[in-house]
Amino acid sequence: MAKVHLVTGGAGFIGSSICEALLAKGERVRVIDDFSTGRRSNLEPLTGVDVVEGSIVDPEAVAKAMKDVDVVYHQAAIPSVVRSVDNPQASMLANVQGTTVVLDVARRSGVRRVVFAASSSAYGDTPTLPKVETMPTSPRSPYAVSKLTGEHLMRVFASIYGIETVCLRYFNVFGPKQDPASQYAAVIPNFITAALEGKRPKVHGDGEQTRDFCFIDNTVRANLLAGSTSNKLSGEVINIACGERISLNTLLQYIGEEAGKPLDPEYGPTRAGDVRDSLASIDAARALIGYEPIVLAREGLRRTFAAFKAMYGR
Repeated sequence: MAKVHLVTGGAGFIGSSICEALLAKGERVRVIDDFSTGRRSNLEPLTGVDVVEGSIVDPEAVAKAMKDVDVVYHQAAIPSVVRSVDNPQASMLANVQGTTVVLDVARRSGVRRVVFAASSSAYGDTPTLPKVETMPTSPRSPYAVSKLTGEHLMRVFASIYGIETVCLRYFNVFGPKQDPASQYAAVIPNFITAALEGKRPKVHGDGEQTRDFCFIDNTVRANLLAGSTSNKLSGEVINIACGERISLNTLLQYIGEEAGKPLDPEYGPTRAGDVRDSLASIDAARALIGYEPIVLAREGLRRTFAAFKAMYGR
């Protein structure tokens, strides 16, 4: 019988998108999710997914999910820098202890490889651009600390136990399935929702801060490449992005073009934990797993706006 691909946090935005891509390849797919931030509606269209409802901090639930698993795509986490500033204990429990449980149960269950959703927030607010994986890290929030700790765990488990691991440092992933309703919603769904509802988008800072926005199709492709590469993996860290630097003011301009009218943003104070500028070098991802972005930010934004517009019926 074919081995199973397990997606932790598989009901989330990124996790469910990975599930969809794996199913399209004919793989057996299982999800573990406690639905604290993931949405059941993300899994409803996916036929054939085996769902284990439970938390990654529960070893028994994780052991149940790990049965016959070959590759784990570890996406489960309490996301958001802002959320971690509000509740650091919850972020550390899920993101550090949960990752420890996932790795420990994986190595005991004979899992071959764990692909970890790391974060560009590990770099912090260093002025050097682009961000290269060999740079010193300087996390500025509990969330960033938790994700960086996960990277160390991946390396240690690879070194001690021989389980294959790889860390994908995501840069500002966006796409149609992102939840715009959460108070911690990411900037793109926030801006698009404001445009569709005729409201003023809220910008934390002057809008000249820059990000390397990465459309969901690129992130999913990176995960599948990391899961299937014949290269031996032992805790390597690689950036997953487009290598494009876009300011929030430029983002507002693009969304205004999609909406057919310029947006009038409301500027406010910078948030604690936010970084000023972000841009990735993706050379290491090219070399290790053959990654190349397939949808650049402007096209991804067009697709995302169209999906939100259809959802809003406008």
